[in-house]
Amino acid sequence: MYNEKTLTNIMSPEILIFILFNSILYGMFLFMLSSGLTLIFGMMGVLNFAHASFFMLGAYIAYQINLVTNFWIALLLAPIVVALIGGLTEKFALRKIHKFGHVAELIFTFGLFYIIEEVVQMIWGRVPVPYEIPEALNFSLIEISGMSYPAYSMFRLFLSVAIFLSLYQILAKTKTGLIIKASLTHPNMVSALGHNVPKIFSYVFGFGCGLAGLAGVLAGNVIGTEPSMALLLGPIVFVVIVVGGLGSLKGALYASLLIGFFQTTAIFLEFSINDFVEFLGYEVDVESTINEFTNITISQLAPIVPYLLLIVVLVSKPRGLFGGRDV
Repeated sequence: MYNEKTLTNIMSPEILIFILFNSILYGMFLFMLSSGLTLIFGMMGVLNFAHASFFMLGAYIAYQINLVTNFWIALLLAPIVVALIGGLTEKFALRKIHKFGHVAELIFTFGLFYIIEEVVQMIWGRVPVPYEIPEALNFSLIEISGMSYPAYSMFRLFLSVAIFLSLYQILAKTKTGLIIKASLTHPNMVSALGHNVPKIFSYVFGFGCGLAGLAGVLAGNVIGTEPSMALLLGPIVFVVIVVGGLGSLKGALYASLLIGFFQTTAIFLEFSINDFVEFLGYEVDVESTINEFTNITISQLAPIVPYLLLIVVLVSKPRGLFGGRDV
């Protein structure tokens, strides 16, 4: 039955602040996860289906390093290891397939996704591993409207913002960024200037995978490090880069924050079609054959909100919010 407190609660300052803050935290996590794929597609034109697998690798490798050292060393080394794996994958496999077009690349990375998943299961098993938040950051840092936020969440937010600012500065303002972008659009000219284009692509692909690995290091101890994490988060990565615009770094940022806001808000909306009908002053027929459908609340639909947004954006702006590459 309709509860008048539903809308009142959602409009309270405490809940609004909670939604806004958690939207930013979740949105910046999505950006950190998708930034590497945005970079790879923007610079190389490769849509890496296995990107989420490198995210998973980062979490597992960090867990393994953390067993013998500590979180901070894992934070430093795990992304480097993942970047090396990604770079070697591009050099010895993907580079040979690149000339056959995007379909061949997509099929290759699709197969790579399942290979990495099976290898992870063979090494670490099929159950979650106890990868935990470091004790040094496992405390409440700030309190807003009676709700506390751990230091680790603030640390992840800080790194996400730093990644965006650093990437944008390097790619848009430096000679290195210009060379990397020109390698995709004018490879022959870049080669004539003495730059090794294939090596640049290996570095870019490895760096993009390393960013995914970094996201895994920072998120694995929050969402749980298990073999299914790549499959669960893989689709949302593609939603982010498509909604923002394929290859657009700014688009990925805005799309991540937009998805974070809509999905976080939806979780708090315990409101169904039946509630809306009652709100308008009409009586609901509980015996109706469609009652089970009309009684579904918006909060129950929260998991599919990003995909609904994807459909809306593709119908209205097929090239995404920002229209394409800006990196």
